[in-house]
Amino acid sequence: MATLEQTIRTVPRRRRRSSAAGRQLTAGPFTYIVLILVTVISVFPLYYTMVIGSHTNSEMAKSPPPFSVNTSLFDNMREALKQQPLFRDILNSIFVSGMITLGTVAFCTLSGFAFAKLRFRGNKILFGLTLGTTLIPPQLGVIPLYMYMAKLGWIHHLQAVILPNLVSAFGVFFMRQYLVNAMPTELLEAGWVDGASTFRIFRTIVLPIARPAMAVLAMLTFLFAWNDFFWPLLVLNSHNATVQVGLAGLGQGYIPQQNIIMAGTMLCTFPLLVVFVVLGKQIVGGIMQGAVKG
Repeated sequence: MATLEQTIRTVPRRRRRSSAAGRQLTAGPFTYIVLILVTVISVFPLYYTMVIGSHTNSEMAKSPPPFSVNTSLFDNMREALKQQPLFRDILNSIFVSGMITLGTVAFCTLSGFAFAKLRFRGNKILFGLTLGTTLIPPQLGVIPLYMYMAKLGWIHHLQAVILPNLVSAFGVFFMRQYLVNAMPTELLEAGWVDGASTFRIFRTIVLPIARPAMAVLAMLTFLFAWNDFFWPLLVLNSHNATVQVGLAGLGQGYIPQQNIIMAGTMLCTFPLLVVFVVLGKQIVGGIMQGAVKG
C-alpha cells in the first residue's frame, strides 16, 4: 500500500510527464540554420546549371567564374533545340516514363498485396527469388535481352525500352513491406466474410490504403525511367530517342559546348519538377505514414 506522501509526490510527476508529452516541439535557431544549409546545397547544382547554360565557355573559364544568370540562357536553349529535337525527345521520355510508371505501380502493388496478405504455396520461395534478382547485375542480361528485342522487331522502337522495365523487384519489395504494416488483416477478413472477391477487396480496401506508397513508388520509378541512359542508348537511335540519348548529341565538337549542353539539360529538367510538385504531398504523406506502425 502506498502512503499518502508517496501519492502526493507521484501526482506532480505524472502531470509533468503528460504536459511534456502534450507539448508541441518547436524548432530552434540551429534547426533553421541546418535546414537552410541543406536547402542551399541541394538547390545549388540546379542553379549553377542555369549559370553555365547562360554563359559561353570562355566566360566560364574566367577566374573567378560568373555566378549570375543572364538572358543568354534562352538563346542557348533555342540553339540546343536546333541541334537536337529535344521537344520530341521530351515527349518520348514522358510517354516511356509514364508507361513504365503505370505498369510498375500496378503490377508491384498487386504482387506486394499477394506476398503480404495472401497465403499460398511457395509464397516465401517466390518472394525470395524476386529479391534474389536484385543481386544479378543488369549488364549480364543486356545481350540476350537485345537479341530478344531484335527477334520481336522492336529495335529503334520505344516499346523496347518500356517492356523490360514494367516490373521491378524493388517495387514489389517496397509495396509488400508497406502493406504488411499499414493494412490490418481484419479488414480483409471482414471483406471475405461479407462475400467480396479478392479483386474487389483489392480495389476497394487495398488501393486506398496503399495510395501514399504508390505515389512514392511512382515518383521513384518515373525518375529512374527518365534518367535511364544505357539501355535506351542501345536500342534507340537519334531519330526516335529519349531525353538522355538526345542530350548526348548536344554540343558535340572538338571542344564541347558546355553552355548548350547545360541549357538543354535545364530544358529537360522542367517535366521532373512538374512531377515532383504534383506528387509532392503524396510522397511526404507516404513516407510519414510508412514510418509509423499501427
